Parts: sequence; structure tokens; C-alpha cells
Amino acid sequence: MSRQPDPKSVPSSQATAVSSGGHDPARGTDAQIFRSASMNASLDGVATPYIRIAGVSRQYGQVRALHDLSIDIAKHEFIAILGPSGSGKSTLLRLIAGLDRPSTGRIFFDGIDVTDLPPYKRGIGMVFQEFLLFPHRTVRENLAFPLRMTNQPQQKILERLDWAEAILSLRGLMDRYPNQLSGGQQQRVALGRGLVTHPTLLLLDEPLANLDRELRNEMEVEIRRYQKQLGIPFVYVTHNQEEALSMSDRVAVINGGRLEALGERQTIYDHPPTPFVARFVGKSTRFDGAYNPATGQIELQHYNYAFPYSGAFERKGDVRAEVFVKNERFQLSPWTAVATGIACTIADIVLRGPFVEYILETEAAERIIAVKPKTSDQAVLGTKLSLSWDPAACHVFPAGR
Repeated sequence: MSRQPDPKSVPSSQATAVSSGGHDPARGTDAQIFRSASMNASLDGVATPYIRIAGVSRQYGQVRALHDLSIDIAKHEFIAILGPSGSGKSTLLRLIAGLDRPSTGRIFFDGIDVTDLPPYKRGIGMVFQEFLLFPHRTVRENLAFPLRMTNQPQQKILERLDWAEAILSLRGLMDRYPNQLSGGQQQRVALGRGLVTHPTLLLLDEPLANLDRELRNEMEVEIRRYQKQLGIPFVYVTHNQEEALSMSDRVAVINGGRLEALGERQTIYDHPPTPFVARFVGKSTRFDGAYNPATGQIELQHYNYAFPYSGAFERKGDVRAEVFVKNERFQLSPWTAVATGIACTIADIVLRGPFVEYILETEAAERIIAVKPKTSDQAVLGTKLSLSWDPAACHVFPAGR
């Protein structure tokens, strides 16, 4: 591989910059906060990226799976590629791995152009949704397989097996066969096979999708621990936002082959820069509204409710708005004659461990879910409530953008 000049700098996020409001003017709108936080994250963590995906597109016949996508990834970073089915996230992983070639754009590892290199020359490890363990081989033999395929000396193979046994907590399991292991143990072996070659980058494609919730939660902690111990970049593809938010340092949200947002996980959650991100990340309720310039408020359609709006639409004449509120940020209070919130009645109560989901029915016969911590004095079915929210806790976008 020949070292190329460092490619022309590309934006580490192509997220659409849309105005959103309802926030403290001193802090700025969601889009402004998001752009500022993303810029700081880029300067602090990705000043010299280990992986640079520069203007990459992928076309399959008439179908364009990726559109001019650029992402920088730091050397010790855990980044999640989050998106719905068919969004292009697995296509991006295949391009990074060298299993497919971009139609346009280039991919760099540590300043070296690897766009045309085959997978075995990229120094990567891969872990897939299916464990892909050889059923007729022991754990030891499964782990040794990629080392033997690259003709590693026997002493190095033994050293790597000892390393994998220790870091993956496989002691006592090395001579078992896959059908003698639990799902979590099989997943650790699959991870070990991706790591035993000591790659400079690990790619993970929905590796926890086939595990039950308890095992998935356990493996989320384990995978993040492995990444911190090894200090190599992990690129983790998933449609599961809980996995993306619990494990990663940053999240790239992809939709329709385009990068919707790229930033630190808390920033993505708290300040979504587009309607899609507001809808897809976290559980939110969407309202239609309109801006009233005379009062400086967003007035909701179908509800007698308005709240102050401190942002600004991109063009004069934009008055219709989409409003998103995270379900856990709703405020509930007893209904009174002077209540100013949305009138609603508790139609059902769903227990979610330490949280309660109140299924609320409005006077417009629509249902809204409000999430609250479980308490001893929680409301009961049929109770009439006033539903509202702090204007700083919602996300406002021009309608139809």
C-alpha cells in the first residue's frame, strides 16, 4: 500500500441544517446547538481521523444506495451507524470492509487510500448477525481458524488463543463445541474470531440481533468494555437505537442512503437536527402546528394549546410547523377549570419496570403516550389530566422539510 497525500478535508457531517425552536434563546435552536456540538466533537476527537470516508456513493443499477456520504472516525472511537432497514448502513459497512467498491468517492485508513484494496489487505476484523461458528470445531479451533488461514506460526497462534481466552472470559470453554454454549458465549466466540488477528479496526453488523433482551443488554456492556480495552475503532451497524446510544461515542444516523446526523450520542438524542432524527431516535410524539408571528407562539392544530417559540424559520412565510416531544418530557397535572394544557384522560397504564407509560386519550380521540417514573401515588385509569411541556424540551421544524 502506498501512502497518499492526506485527502482534501470533507465535512464530518452532512446533516441537513434546519431551524428548530422552542429553546432558550441564549442557548440557540436545536440545529444551532447540534452544529456547535458536532463541530466541537469533530475538532476534539477527529482532528486527525483514522478512517476517512470521503464523498462515497454506491449505485446498484438504477438504485442509489448511498448518496455522497462523508464521515471521519477517530483512532480510538466507537461509532454506531444507525438507521432503519434499507437505509444503506450495511452497504456502508461493506464499502469500509472492501466487500464492495464505491461508485464514487474514496476511503482512507490512517491516510492510506484503501478504496481498491481487497478485505484481507485492510487489517480489519468483522462480526456478523449470525455467529457463523463451525459446529464441528471446538471454541479453540474456531478461534484459531483465521490465524491458520493466514499461516501464522504455531507459537503466535497459542499466544493469541491465550489472549482471547482471557479477554473474552472463555476460561473453561475452549474445548467445548458451539452447541454446548449459551447464546452469549457463542457471541463472545464470534467476537473473538474477529479480534484474534489483532485487527486495526473492527466492523460489527447487527451482532446482537439474535439475542434475547437480557443477553443483549449484557453483551452491550461487554462489547463497549472490549473496545475500551483494545483501543481500536469499532464501527457498529444497527437499527436498534438503544444499542447505538448505550455503546457508542458518536452516532451517525442514515436514512435513504443519506447522512441525516453525525454527533455525540447525547447531542443526537437531545438536539435532533432533522424531523427524521427527532422521530427515529427516542420515542416521540409528533404534532402539527403553525407559527403565529403576532404572539410569537406555535399553536397546535386540533388542540387548544400554544407555547412560546424562540427560533426562526429559514424563509419568511414559513408558518406551518412539525413539533416533536419526547414521551418522557411530557408534564402531567390534574385537570382544572383554568388548566392551559391539552385535556386528556388516562385510557390505559403500561408498566415498564421502573417506568410507567400512560396511554392518554385526548378530546380529539387521539392517543398520546407519556412516560413517567413509577411512584406509589401514580394516577389511575379514567383520571382527567392536563398535558403540557417545557418549550425548551420540544423540537420544532418547518413542515414538509
